Amino acid sequence: MGFIHVTDRQGQRHSLEALEGWRVMEIIRDWSLPIEGICGGAAECGTCHVFIHPDWVGKLFPPREEELLQLDELPVVETNSRLSCQILWSEELDGLELTLAPQV
Repeated sequence: MGFIHVTDRQGQRHSLEALEGWRVMEIIRDWSLPIEGICGGAAECGTCHVFIHPDWVGKLFPPREEELLQLDELPVVETNSRLSCQILWSEELDGLELTLAPQV
């Protein structure tokens, strides 16, 4: 077990306990933070869009083409944008920091 640190849309930081193998979107949602994940993790809706802290961007595996295509459809995208449904939490990601993107 470890933690991810999520800054919500109001700027409040939350430290969430994370379990190996869970999608980051699921962790955020299960701790009742406002993230939708309407497509259930299929990278088809963009409602789990987050901004990864710059210190962590290079520690994640690169996004696949499906994720990049969905990110291209969002109104606000940064170089550190990711779909949290496409990131599986593991011990190597203990301490991951991210910010919830504006709602679609």
